[in-house]
Amino acid sequence: MMAKFQFNSTRRCAQGTSRLALGAAMVAVFAAPAFAQDASSAESEEDAIVVTGFRASLENAVNEKKNNDQIVESVSAEDIGKLPDASIGESIARLPGVTSQRLNGRSNNISIRGFGPDFSQTTLNGREQTSTGDNRAVEYDQYPSEIVSQVVVYKSPTASLVGQGLVGTIDIRTVRPLDYGKSVLAVGARGTYADLGALNAGSKKYGYRANGTFIDKFADDTIGIALSASYVDEPYQLQEFNAWGYAGSGTTASPAVIGGSKSYVTSTQLKRLGLNGTLQYQASDTVRMTLDAFYSNFNDDQSKRGIELPLGFGAFGTAFNQATATASDGFVTAGTFTNVRGVVRNDIYQRKADLYSFGYNAEYTGDDGWTAFIDIGYSRTDRNELSIESYAGTGFNGDDTGNGAAATIGFKSGPTGTVFSPNIDYSNPAVIRLTDPLGWGGGTVPQAGYYNNRIVEDELKQYRVGVEKELDGFFSAVKFGFNYTDRAKSLTPDEAFVRLPGTALQATIPAQNLLRSTNLSYLGLGPIVSYDTRDLLAGGALVLEKRVATGPNAANDVLSKTYSVSEDLMTAYVQADIEQEMGNKTLTGNVGVQVINTEQNSRGFIFPPSGPRSITLGDNFWDVLPSLNLSMRFESDYVIRFAASRQIQRPRLDDLKVSIGYGIDTSVPRGLIRGGGGNPFLRPYRANAFDLNFEKYFGNAGLISAQLFYKDIKSFIFGGRIPFDYSGFPAPTGASGYPNLPTIGTLDAPINTGGGKLYGGELAATVPFSTFSTALDGFGITGGVGYTKSKVRDAGGNVTTIPGYSKWVANATAYFEKWGFNARGSVRYRSTFLGDFTGFGGSPTRRTALAEMIVDGQIGYDFQEGSSLQGLSLYLQGQNLTDERFASVGANRNQVIDYQIYGRRFLAGFNYKF
Repeated sequence: MMAKFQFNSTRRCAQGTSRLALGAAMVAVFAAPAFAQDASSAESEEDAIVVTGFRASLENAVNEKKNNDQIVESVSAEDIGKLPDASIGESIARLPGVTSQRLNGRSNNISIRGFGPDFSQTTLNGREQTSTGDNRAVEYDQYPSEIVSQVVVYKSPTASLVGQGLVGTIDIRTVRPLDYGKSVLAVGARGTYADLGALNAGSKKYGYRANGTFIDKFADDTIGIALSASYVDEPYQLQEFNAWGYAGSGTTASPAVIGGSKSYVTSTQLKRLGLNGTLQYQASDTVRMTLDAFYSNFNDDQSKRGIELPLGFGAFGTAFNQATATASDGFVTAGTFTNVRGVVRNDIYQRKADLYSFGYNAEYTGDDGWTAFIDIGYSRTDRNELSIESYAGTGFNGDDTGNGAAATIGFKSGPTGTVFSPNIDYSNPAVIRLTDPLGWGGGTVPQAGYYNNRIVEDELKQYRVGVEKELDGFFSAVKFGFNYTDRAKSLTPDEAFVRLPGTALQATIPAQNLLRSTNLSYLGLGPIVSYDTRDLLAGGALVLEKRVATGPNAANDVLSKTYSVSEDLMTAYVQADIEQEMGNKTLTGNVGVQVINTEQNSRGFIFPPSGPRSITLGDNFWDVLPSLNLSMRFESDYVIRFAASRQIQRPRLDDLKVSIGYGIDTSVPRGLIRGGGGNPFLRPYRANAFDLNFEKYFGNAGLISAQLFYKDIKSFIFGGRIPFDYSGFPAPTGASGYPNLPTIGTLDAPINTGGGKLYGGELAATVPFSTFSTALDGFGITGGVGYTKSKVRDAGGNVTTIPGYSKWVANATAYFEKWGFNARGSVRYRSTFLGDFTGFGGSPTRRTALAEMIVDGQIGYDFQEGSSLQGLSLYLQGQNLTDERFASVGANRNQVIDYQIYGRRFLAGFNYKF
């Protein structure tokens, strides 16, 4: 990209010409050339300062922050189809006060100012989006980085910002062809290499992605079109240690010892097709129409192979040989378990999702100061998430006859988990057979696995209108708007037992289905028998059996997972923009209020004695959200900002579900109905927020900023107990024995609590070294460090940890870019946090994750003007160069629960722009 930056220092320039549904009217990065061609500029093409590549991306981010009246951070594409990082999540995670969590080796979940992904909102071109996840949080690998021109993180809201989150709103933007200013055809490709190798049979260590973009204008520049396509076929590998937990109290008298282990080698093949298109029509000097479309086909296929071992908890007859134990500081570091019956696991996890997003915007810009727009958005996600577990072992339900022998296993535990030394060869198909080794099927019928298909449908419709009138005086403009959002999300589980056919208790694995053994030597367990469970089901070696006679979904525990939540949100806002000269300073900003009416309904099941019953419950309520943003701009390029606002975030969708089981507490003399489940009456998270920023800019190229923030959290959500009216429910078991049984009982569910507070600060800098000396032109640094203190209280009034919270986050990138050469090294750090892991049955669970530091690097070359290869860029990237682990611990540092190694990844590729 070749962009000439001559930005006006006033707020007007940052607003651009296109007012999208978000209401923030700022041009995307690729509009920069349009500004550069200001007719009043006397600067010639030859005299213009040309900035390209990563430095251009940084300059756009500096200008976005400088010219915006909100507190924002942003990242822009270096060129068409070329974000500074390999994924959107990684690029966002380098912004001040922002970080990410790696899932399957990918930076997929974003945390802003110490809050996890459930506390922020993501939009695409200003429109709210559905998600491939279970709740509202967007998973960023659903959006190809090649289609993105800019990402803006709003840390403070305005009244016109619809769909805001509690700690921030992330807007993903695609290119506007009429603003881009030139015709472009760009293509790119890259190969990837995972240095852990192909850990499972059928997996790969090499992958690739390819992309293309076309932008052009027609009909005297009144019609613009932008088309982008991206295809990914890349492997991800994982070596994992996982502990059930630790037995013992952790004292010298009762040292902690590993209670059990379920460790896997996981191979993931990610295939994703992303298509994006934008059509713009300048119908007249005053009317512009924009049509956006985005489609993503996402297929994440995982093979998980490992061994589950019952150990120190003494389950299933396992015994700990105390005589062999070595302990230190209340922790057993080595010893031996006897009578261990391991379960060899060959599990499949496959997520398939189709995401559709469409938007239409029509904007009127009059020459009399009036503007108006209408915006329509539609987003839908259809997802199937299939998990198939398969069990094998030496014999059925602890049978010691024949090959049903138990193992003696030595072990050593330390800060990276536990390494074992068994006396059984788990790779021998004559020893390891399809069966139910631990009697999970009830002891008489073998359960050789479990089938769980989660079907999720998520649909969102958004309609918005707005009017703006420019004014003279202290208030430069006033805006009015109305938005209606209709969202519905449902989960339908389809579950069944995996059995052996007929009455067999165990069976030999068919020879034709045996695959190359998976090596668990990093755990000391050696190779294990491997097969694809889907092949065994297709060939009849394993069969599916309904949970109950009436169908796979009729069991109460399955029905309790079912939910359907709908929301109708009506939002109205009024906002006045401020622009006032004050001597050698300029005051800009806005003040306004947003009013939201929420009608939420949830359909699910209650579980009276007569059997499950479908029911719909919900609520209706209002939120009033005032906001103020002020920026004092000095001629010396200092900016002081202050923001105050009321902020909300709607609850997790699965917290709103109706799934209530109930009965009588007979310990209460008159009887009392007590129940548990979801809470369809939940109110949003709510907070009063204050921000104070001090910023020093170095022209349009650099900045140093200090940001202070405080959130007075008025309402949070934790598990607790609330009064609940059971008057419309069937009578519980035993109700006839309590003739005066009150209908008002209690419900154990997610509830709104009193909240707490969150405060902290961020230091950020983008400094090109040419600011200090022309001899250092091309060198520079960018990065930031953030500190957050959380004092949020749960339902019992105790200060507790919130999901995604890290006290410290930091990132830094050092770069050199000149003469076509570019090189940069990046590091990002986050302290201990409450992270997301996979729990029982594939369900999400949260545990304390250890601090981590990720190091990445890139080198490249852009062929210069005059070269026969002008337009070609070559690059080589390395990710996670220090092979940083992702780990969680229990009561102390030695009690490792998870220890995951993703390995290093290397990427080599090119971009070519015609």
